[in-house]
Amino acid sequence: MHSLEIGLWVVVVLVTLALLFDFMNGFHDAANSIATVVSTGVLKPNHAVMFAAFFNVAALFVFQLKVAATIGKGTIDPGIVDHYVIFGALIGAISWNLITWYYGIPSSSSHALIGGLVGAGAAKAGNDALVWSGIGKTVAFILVSPLLGFLLGSLLMLIVSWLFVRATPWRIDRWFRRLQLVSASLYSLGHGGNDAQKTIGIIWMLLIASGHVAAGDSMPPAWVIISCYLAIGLGTLFGGWRIVKTMGQRITKLKPVGGFCAETGGSVTLFLATALGIPVSTTHTITGAIVGVGSTNGARSVRWGVAGSIVWAWVLTIPCSALIAAVAWWLGEMLL
Repeated sequence: MHSLEIGLWVVVVLVTLALLFDFMNGFHDAANSIATVVSTGVLKPNHAVMFAAFFNVAALFVFQLKVAATIGKGTIDPGIVDHYVIFGALIGAISWNLITWYYGIPSSSSHALIGGLVGAGAAKAGNDALVWSGIGKTVAFILVSPLLGFLLGSLLMLIVSWLFVRATPWRIDRWFRRLQLVSASLYSLGHGGNDAQKTIGIIWMLLIASGHVAAGDSMPPAWVIISCYLAIGLGTLFGGWRIVKTMGQRITKLKPVGGFCAETGGSVTLFLATALGIPVSTTHTITGAIVGVGSTNGARSVRWGVAGSIVWAWVLTIPCSALIAAVAWWLGEMLL
């Protein structure tokens, strides 16, 4: 009885830590879904975060839990997972999120979590514990998602420019200020659908490892799903304004038509990845789409120095969060 109580106490603490990461994911990545509508003046910042948070939570009713299954079974061997591994993974991911948030760098919460799992899993059981096929898909999409966002964003911008070639700038602005509400809602839906599932996956791993959920269950408990979607929605509601500024203005100047094309291109990418069960970075996706839209006005309209510093954050996220997670796993083994 005493060991069960200790086990339950540890699970409660780690579930709370996971929900804190989920909240930070929404807080950190709020910029991805609202930067364009804020920078184009379509919505005021406080209205934009409420708008995005609503659609983050609404994703609960839209997407299957394929990304959660990838996190739970497709990153590290579920057989080596214990509370120390989960602790290390979460500390690694949260620490990297805090570092990049402090410096206003739009890095990936998703890849921070993947890196955390890889670092803690490898620290415990070596490289044999890693599921390379699942990690490979995730790493591949570090390149694929921004490139797809770039391609779709620039293509949509060119199509829209061709379709509205004879329209007055005032008329285009009026139409796309309305349409941007649709594209922003779709992007927020994709953000919630892909990112909330990552935390669902890690809590699911923890509950299986601790014996509170059977390994053969096809779905995590309903309370896990609901609490994760609510946590990311609350995080978005509080927003991350440092990163909004980087995403919305420093990469390229956007008008409503550009915001619409960037968000639509990004949301198509997110919907596709979520349907395939691939955990992608909403940060990478929208950055690629924004750069794609900006590049249609010529290479000089994109601030490549800012974009380049963001790419460096992408490259460093998985190894840095993995390193922090490995140290956190070791400290957990020593102290907990």
